[in-house]
Amino acid sequence: MPERRPRRPRPNLRKLMFVLPNLFTVSSIFCGVYSIILCTGEAASGDHFYRAAISIFFGNFFDAFDGRVARMTKTQSEFGVELDSLADVITFGVAPGILVYKWALAGLGTLGIVVCAVYVACGAIRLARFNVSAHAEDSVQRFFVGLPIPLAAGMVVSLVIALHQPGRPAAEHVGLLPIALLMVVLSCLMVSTIRYRTFKEAGLNPRTALALLLVIGVGVVIALTGKVQLVLLVYFTVYVLLGIAEEAVFGRKRRAAAAAAPVVAEAEEPLLPAEEDEVAADATGPASPAADDPDDAAPRSAR
Repeated sequence: MPERRPRRPRPNLRKLMFVLPNLFTVSSIFCGVYSIILCTGEAASGDHFYRAAISIFFGNFFDAFDGRVARMTKTQSEFGVELDSLADVITFGVAPGILVYKWALAGLGTLGIVVCAVYVACGAIRLARFNVSAHAEDSVQRFFVGLPIPLAAGMVVSLVIALHQPGRPAAEHVGLLPIALLMVVLSCLMVSTIRYRTFKEAGLNPRTALALLLVIGVGVVIALTGKVQLVLLVYFTVYVLLGIAEEAVFGRKRRAAAAAAPVVAEAEEPLLPAEEDEVAADATGPASPAADDPDDAAPRSAR
């Protein structure tokens, strides 16, 4: 009888599912790198900047879905969190910084470089703080502390799209200093303690459905007026101002409630092996004379 060939092991689909959310994250990185290439080319023009802004916007799309895909497939991991932060630094930090500098702030010289560098640095600080809070909290977060960097980049991108007109630089529309001031404000908002809603706890109910219809209706009205390019700018501006307005109205009450909350005692640091021996010796009384013997003073691991 012919020998039967051993069956090949079937691929573990569970392990392959861990790759799926990371593919969304890597796609976001590709969008950011493509935007940087468009901005740094020798023949960079208004059309290149417009395409670079669209590329960052698509990166925002991929970034919005990688976490949702991970939760749907139950493939969340610390690796995914760290990869997502590195991708955000590239796509929503470095790429928008270079885009705004080449698009408008190059006319300010060194000041333009400093403004864009501060934006990137504040974005990195914001992501580092988010990673620390993400490891410390297991529950669903209702608020972001500080403006998330993807939304700050969305504000920048929407401005580039809204002011895009072939053959006309951005300075002719609003000037260089207002754009630089906007970048500084976004940088400060990212590292601030202003809370921005995540909308993760919003379920499907009449209230959220009405709010969604209102948001869509505002976009449709703006588009019907012939200014489609302003839709994104209005959305991102409303979100940024919403966080500032809530902080102005409810911020004092939140801080008062946090100050009145009981302080949780910090956990004691674990004792080192040598310190444990000292604590045990103190608890049992004075050391015996035999403890002065050099042989008894050797560590236990060496015996």
